[in-house]
Amino acid sequence: MATSDVPGIELGNGVVIPQFGFGVFQIPPADTADAVRVALEAGYRHIDTAQMYRNEEGVGEGIRQSGLSREDVFVTTKLANDAHGHDNAITALEGSLRRLGPDYVDLYLIHWPLPARDRYVETWQAFEEILKAGKARAIGVSNFQPAHLDALAENSGTTPAVNQIELHPYLQQAELREYHRTHGIATEAWSPIAQGEVLDDEVLTRIAGRLGKSPAQVVLRWHIQLGNIVFPKSSSPERIRENIDVFDFELSEEDMIAIGGLDRNRRTGPDPDTFGS
Repeated sequence: MATSDVPGIELGNGVVIPQFGFGVFQIPPADTADAVRVALEAGYRHIDTAQMYRNEEGVGEGIRQSGLSREDVFVTTKLANDAHGHDNAITALEGSLRRLGPDYVDLYLIHWPLPARDRYVETWQAFEEILKAGKARAIGVSNFQPAHLDALAENSGTTPAVNQIELHPYLQQAELREYHRTHGIATEAWSPIAQGEVLDDEVLTRIAGRLGKSPAQVVLRWHIQLGNIVFPKSSSPERIRENIDVFDFELSEEDMIAIGGLDRNRRTGPDPDTFGS
């Protein structure tokens, strides 16, 4: 596919993020460079990693192997949970930059709010300094609930550019997405196909059969039409190429309504309100 087929979403501070990207969660460090290079060759221009994934070096190496310039690839990384706190957050980013290679990231996220530790506001204030220093082009959060976002609003002058949350047909998070919409926060979806759990759903397989697409492609197209930023992960070159092939068809209004009816409020990952307590 052509890279130009992937739309961009303008974040609150004017930075444009590709709506479709490649996630490297659970990809072994030794395999990451090859996976990233394959993804970039397939047309991806947005790579999502994290300090806790321990594969930032592979992301940087894959980008270098691709031959693309750093400016052509949007790179996100996330703060490790043991690095909350003002000074820790700044030091942690410096480590990410050494592993990734360049002197900035496009997006830096607080990975989890860890409300029981109650250091995410202090951490966010460090992120504001990182943004001002040009070490990140945009800053945001991951797994934050409305109460956590309210606390940032009350104690800082910067709205998160994005909130990256677990989001798939079985966990649609309509209330949180509406909060994002009203506050100018872009929604990013992790676990977009619920670790494969949704792929045998009768509604999705029926739509996929009618369209001549896979159930995964149907779900990823659903995310795109909702306006979510999405980044499926795979280490299979065939699946990497298949996942991004979602820009040559559209789901009908009836399809969107049918998928919207699948919500079960069912998480595949931790509850952000209790995780880390």
